[in-house]
Amino acid sequence: MNYFLTEEQKRIKELARKLAEELVLPKRQELDEKSEFPHDIMAEFAKAGLLGIYIPEEYGGAGGGVFEMCLVVEEISRICGGVGVCYAANGLAAYPIILSASEEQKKWILPKMASGEWLGAFALTEPNAGSDAASVQTTAVKDGKYYVINGRKCFITNGEVAHIYTIIASTDPSRGGRGLSAFIVEKGTPGFSFGKHENKMGIRASVTAELIFEDCRVPEQNRIGPEGTGFITAMRTFDRTRPGVGAQAVGIAQGALEAATAYISKRIQFGVPLSSMEGIQFRLAEMATKIEAARALVYAAARHADSGAKDIAAYSSMAKFFASDVAMQVTIEAVQLFGGYGYMKDYPVEKMMRDAKITQIYEGTNEIQRLVIAREILKGKLFNF
Repeated sequence: MNYFLTEEQKRIKELARKLAEELVLPKRQELDEKSEFPHDIMAEFAKAGLLGIYIPEEYGGAGGGVFEMCLVVEEISRICGGVGVCYAANGLAAYPIILSASEEQKKWILPKMASGEWLGAFALTEPNAGSDAASVQTTAVKDGKYYVINGRKCFITNGEVAHIYTIIASTDPSRGGRGLSAFIVEKGTPGFSFGKHENKMGIRASVTAELIFEDCRVPEQNRIGPEGTGFITAMRTFDRTRPGVGAQAVGIAQGALEAATAYISKRIQFGVPLSSMEGIQFRLAEMATKIEAARALVYAAARHADSGAKDIAAYSSMAKFFASDVAMQVTIEAVQLFGGYGYMKDYPVEKMMRDAKITQIYEGTNEIQRLVIAREILKGKLFNF
């Protein structure tokens, strides 16, 4: 379908697809099996300008937004969801800076992220604060011109490989979510270390690590925004990055559809290609229709987020949960169409199925997305055309 991309957006999409096919495809299986972070590939993305797509021009970026980021994430994830999230997590780390940081903080960090000199990570999740984000127990206690941070973060994408971290910590535990604040912490800061790297089912090219803070002293100028605004910053960030998870899911599903289509066109059973069987054709049609519906919703949500509209949370959640559910359905179907071969690592669809599952979980489980949507409906904030 014609999604009315500008010439610049078409160029971005074509470039991302070209790099994904040339750089990621040959190493996809190896990265998955070895659970290796693609440092060299990320460096090539940086050289091509992809890491600055969503960063404002005044800070060295291309001046794009959520939509342009989604175009890139989709194309990379079509080849490998793991490398796709390595790229997307950089945007997750950058958006709190773009949205809430001071001018000095933006000038300090964003040019380095746009150039690829620095990779970023965003740290909210803890052992006892996942879906219940307001229950963060990591503390940041004011001590003169510093904050002393203590606590642990878990399941942090780009953990240890990143150079700069956006941390959500409690500056006033008595206020719950309203007592959370956001901080910038550099890798190498005394008292900041890393725990175990998670051994994951999917997205194995992505490093997922534990962050440990033990009397980590951070200058007060590293606080993003006023005290108590960390939860708001995190939620505003997710409103702009959840469409990116949707784009990752669309890319994974598209890759699975393409692989399944190629396979059934060549696989002969009962003397004819599988693709000639009506039942198989019906399944292919359903897969393609679901993917196109998910893509349309993701693109619309991303454009809505870039429009400056205030009420974007529900639409971002819709894009995230719908597309990720589609990705899971389509990749399961792709494995089934491959039959026994689909279960083997010689073919990519089993990896795509493993990669798809996480899109239903991170940046808020799909159950949380449904709650967000329902609350916005009950407030009367949807469907005001």
